[in-house]
Amino acid sequence: MSIVPCFSCEVCVGPTQAQCEAFSTWLWSWYVEQRRSFVWREQITPYIVFVSEVMLQQTQTKRVAEKLPIFLERFGTFNELAQATNAEILSAWQGFGYNRRALYIRDAARAIVNDFGGILPDIPDILCALPGIGPATAASICAYAYNKPALFVETNIRTVLLYVFFPTQEKVADPLLLQTMRVLVPQNNVREWYYAMTDLGVFIKKEYGNHNRRSTAYTKQSKFEGSRRQVRGGILKQLLELPNQTVEELAIALRRPPNEVSSVLSELEHEGFITLSSQALWSCFE
Repeated sequence: MSIVPCFSCEVCVGPTQAQCEAFSTWLWSWYVEQRRSFVWREQITPYIVFVSEVMLQQTQTKRVAEKLPIFLERFGTFNELAQATNAEILSAWQGFGYNRRALYIRDAARAIVNDFGGILPDIPDILCALPGIGPATAASICAYAYNKPALFVETNIRTVLLYVFFPTQEKVADPLLLQTMRVLVPQNNVREWYYAMTDLGVFIKKEYGNHNRRSTAYTKQSKFEGSRRQVRGGILKQLLELPNQTVEELAIALRRPPNEVSSVLSELEHEGFITLSSQALWSCFE
């Protein structure tokens, strides 16, 4: 296997055109032998790309690969997804984490159906107006769904850029990396080029460590065990399996203090996940 090339660049300037061309030539030759296969790469539709990109925001690729086909069986189109109730979409989302994304993706589908006739827009600025879609995800959707040369940086691409073009610099900011991407991203076959970059990023992390620590965008994820995120997820899971529970019943099931559970319940109610009946029983909001 070829050794990943490194170029020494001035941190305030970035790589030269010649360095970018040399790297791109190497990248294509590496990718021919190393390309990974996923459902969203082999069945390319705007809908599948949209769903998979939202899922991949904060969920490991392996888990998305396992659960995406099941999700698509239940919600196979924007129309079907738009019609999902809170309970239905949250149930289908179990295992992905960050349940707020479940409501976002459903609400985004509703906007796509109501405002765009069920056709996914191909302009990043328009996609950014959808619930839960930020600039990077909007650009990635355009690149993968429509093969458009939209610019974005995510964790694996950031890894490649740092390792290859800024191998010794610390605190490298994303604007500089995006400046580098303007030179790197081809005008044709954009989708496969981004696939190659993400695959190389995974390889570099495995073989050479996590170079994202040298990015100003790097943040260490907080521990999940015992966290408020865990309690939130646990409550939703309990209420999806058995609606109409009291604070005390949930506290016992989760083995958490009633005051903590009550606080999280209020938070989830405010966000539209759950509802409280007149009998002081909690259920997922329909």
